[in-house]
Amino acid sequence: MKSLEYLLEPVVQVGHGQCTHHPKKGLLLFGPDKSERSIAEIRIGVVGTIGGIALYKKWVERLNRYIEAGGSGSSHLFYPGFSEIFDTQWTPRPAIELAISGNDLQRVIRIGDRYQSIYDSVSIYENVIRKALTENDQNIDTWFVVIPDEVYAFGRPQSRIPNTQRVEPDRLMNLKTARKLNSQPSLFSEDMDALVPYQFTLDFHHQLKARLLDTRAVTQVVRESSLLPVSIAEHSGRRMQDPASVAWNISVTTYFKSGGRPWKVANVRPGVCYIGLVFKKTNDSFEDGNACCGAQMFLDSGDGVVFKGTPGLYHSPKSNEFHLTYDAAKELLTNVMAAYQEFYNDRPKEIFLHGKTYFNEHEWSGFVDAAPKDCNIVGVRITRSNEFKIYRRGSLPVARGSFFALSQTEGYLWTTGFVPALGTYPGREVPNPLLLEVVKGQADIGLVANDVMALTKLNFNSCIYGDGLPVTLRFADTVGEILTAAPLKSIPPLPFRHYI
Repeated sequence: MKSLEYLLEPVVQVGHGQCTHHPKKGLLLFGPDKSERSIAEIRIGVVGTIGGIALYKKWVERLNRYIEAGGSGSSHLFYPGFSEIFDTQWTPRPAIELAISGNDLQRVIRIGDRYQSIYDSVSIYENVIRKALTENDQNIDTWFVVIPDEVYAFGRPQSRIPNTQRVEPDRLMNLKTARKLNSQPSLFSEDMDALVPYQFTLDFHHQLKARLLDTRAVTQVVRESSLLPVSIAEHSGRRMQDPASVAWNISVTTYFKSGGRPWKVANVRPGVCYIGLVFKKTNDSFEDGNACCGAQMFLDSGDGVVFKGTPGLYHSPKSNEFHLTYDAAKELLTNVMAAYQEFYNDRPKEIFLHGKTYFNEHEWSGFVDAAPKDCNIVGVRITRSNEFKIYRRGSLPVARGSFFALSQTEGYLWTTGFVPALGTYPGREVPNPLLLEVVKGQADIGLVANDVMALTKLNFNSCIYGDGLPVTLRFADTVGEILTAAPLKSIPPLPFRHYI
């Protein structure tokens, strides 16, 4: 009879080689992991309205002070201040301040044609950043892009401008005409210039990041209301975490984006390369089935690199699945292996490919032929399942780390659930497991489950005990959206911090 196992919680390494289950507690006691690199000061560039830049400065002042815990229990800890945690200076005065016109932004974000509106809104921020990168010799670690809340409200795919606020577009173009010009180009350059905004996604955040990838600028987009004291922000209608949790999360993210490493997973097998596959329909073509494939490579140190593959007809409308051709799969993994070789000066011993769909024979053959001959390559399908639930006696749900093996190649893993170390379940509904399937290659399902648990500890976008998804798939949708947000012909492999 099959039985439910409990996998030990992975530990992370923080400062002074110390290990802990809880990243936040580890940072509080020992600081970040500095075994390979340390940062004395982070250099920030800020882009926003005059009011937005002022909010940023006051906000950083608060981040440099003590903030009491916002609740009881081990999941809520006081925030001692940025420099006290990371032994790194983050001064309220940014290295570069770039003020934009609030009036211009208010006007273009309300243009009735959403393609023109979001494209022009992004251009306001992009242009000043590009100019600063060209004219200023200061090296900026992270650019804080401070946006008014109306840009957040109107800068998303489903946003609509109220009729009373709508502004007429400057260019005589619409989506229908753009579709026609895409297949039948005009001889007039003015027409082709007007077509450009329709080749970009209707998402301010994703489009800005995509358009700045070639500059290698790392950005952190933040709403003005996020920089207000929590009590004021909530009074205006926003629901936010307690001030200490907000400070912990943004501090970890900023430290990571600025080149630091808050922590890494301890006791990871050497020579293992984890790759998360990303598929997304492209926005730069109206051809059905055209899609982009990306790969997120994560090393045993926790460092990540994102690769963009060659776009192609990878999506099948009938099956709604994505599959690479042999050549595309081989090219993508060849690029990943080249980066691994450059990073480690060695070849990986094991490659685990994580995806949400099955692998067909053509793409798997391409992956195998690109991998080193003596390397064990394994394809793992990971999906969230609601078909199988486990209930415990009493009011507490199943514990995080519970694992139910169906066979040597398939099993259910609960990455969310009751956390004994915290004495609580950070959720509301009955937790659903991840269904893990070894669909190609050979690996014990128990080993795969332990690896997935370890990869849930690497979400540097927040400072939490553990995530519900491994980092190979946690940001797959976001990475895919950014890779396809603009008609970029070639994107060099860039560190993961450019995409989150």
